[in-house]
Amino acid sequence: MSTVTSHFVNALRVRPEVLRVAQDGTTSWTVRVQAAEVLDAVRVECAPGSRIRDIKAAAMSNLLPDVAQLDTWLVKLHGAEVHDENMTLQQCGAQDASTLFLTPRRRRPLR
Repeated sequence: MSTVTSHFVNALRVRPEVLRVAQDGTTSWTVRVQAAEVLDAVRVECAPGSRIRDIKAAAMSNLLPDVAQLDTWLVKLHGAEVHDENMTLQQCGAQDASTLFLTPRRRRPLR
């Protein structure tokens, strides 16, 4: 099991496993990814140069495995949508221990 940076935010309501997007030997950050539809989150070990799209795919395969269309979900950082998911974490202003939030693009009607 990999070593996880011990930031408080990375311990909040997360699943025990750590997903890995970073390649071995690279500087690693651990970001927390939370989805609106589930009550927990996952930690993703990644590099500052990891693309948002890759982190989103890894997190959604764990948190929301039944969602086939990744583009029907958007990623938010600091409450704002990340419009270009090909950007890296560093390019969009994320830092080690940042939280990415996944939410559906379209709101679902209440019943």
